[in-house]
Amino acid sequence: MVVGSVGRVVVQLGMRIMSEGSSTKIFAVANQKGGVGKTTTTISLGAALAQEGKRVLLIDLDPQGNATVGVGVDPHTFDHTMYDVLLNDDVNLIDVIEPTGFANLFVAPADLNLAAVEQELTAVISRELRLKRAIDSLGNDFDFVFIDCPPSLGLITINAFAAATDILVPMQCEFYALEGLTQLQKIVDLVQRNLNPHLRISRVVLTMFDPRTTLSVDVAQEVERAFPNEVCKTKIPRTVRLAEAPSFGQPITVFDPNSKGSLAYKALAKEFI
Repeated sequence: MVVGSVGRVVVQLGMRIMSEGSSTKIFAVANQKGGVGKTTTTISLGAALAQEGKRVLLIDLDPQGNATVGVGVDPHTFDHTMYDVLLNDDVNLIDVIEPTGFANLFVAPADLNLAAVEQELTAVISRELRLKRAIDSLGNDFDFVFIDCPPSLGLITINAFAAATDILVPMQCEFYALEGLTQLQKIVDLVQRNLNPHLRISRVVLTMFDPRTTLSVDVAQEVERAFPNEVCKTKIPRTVRLAEAPSFGQPITVFDPNSKGSLAYKALAKEFI
């Protein structure tokens, strides 16, 4: 975090920006653990909301670019990606947003260049607010923005938290699930105090849920006790079709619209609406 006089400027700027208001819901999709269905949830929920007529933007902040490729977009075919948005004042977010080929669904692509952002932003003033200012420039062009965060709690994720109105946490039903969520909440508390006072973990989505196993059921009950108002009613099942969809560059709602995974994300979208 920025400290001293610069830190005070950052805090004041963050408070001012957040007070301006917007009708767009901006979700940082985050979990420092990998393999929990974070990118799958970003793509599938975004596509399901797009099918409901909502204008949806997916912002890919993971250097692996899985959210980009998962909607059929090749990030290597463009002059600019999210790397440039975060580092270059001459590149606006609108300059990198691409249609996905699916109605109402757009993506701001990422590629491996993004891996260098953490180091290159170190010397930049107000570095935690680069993404916030980029998203603000869009106005109310989108109903939902989903920011696919990398599986870490570094500077890229802090940028997402500073920009977001809410945090969506996909959580796999496994033994250490709550431990990771507790660590995430500590980072959220820091961001609330310094950059984004309105930020909160508002949605927790249980993924890879198997009602036939005692572990899945027990973990779900434990998470629901700890976060009774945040856990979504819809649980995402463990299914092969969800794993297959990204390799075809399609959301599950298009790849196999009648599959269990697709129906689950459609139900989740209705919860968000």
